[in-house]
Amino acid sequence: MFPLLQLRILTPAETVLDVTDVRWVQAQLADGAGIGIWPGHAPLLAETVDAPLRYADGTGEHSMSVQAGILHVTAGRVTVYTMGSDARIVG
Repeated sequence: MFPLLQLRILTPAETVLDVTDVRWVQAQLADGAGIGIWPGHAPLLAETVDAPLRYADGTGEHSMSVQAGILHVTAGRVTVYTMGSDARIVG
């Protein structure tokens, strides 16, 4: 069994979100496909579009609007590099 994920959303000015114990992350990619990332996911580098990013942790499911950017998945960590986001987390 793989440990849960860490999710970070970073802009040039600030860390918008940094949460641990994330069960899954869903994002919309520039090729038009959505992607689901679960613990143990293979390393990945992909371009994202302006769209909601969804994730689940121990308190439930959450969604936040994130501008286009780069999604980087490494062992146990999902990082989104973006120019901005709507810091309001829904859910």
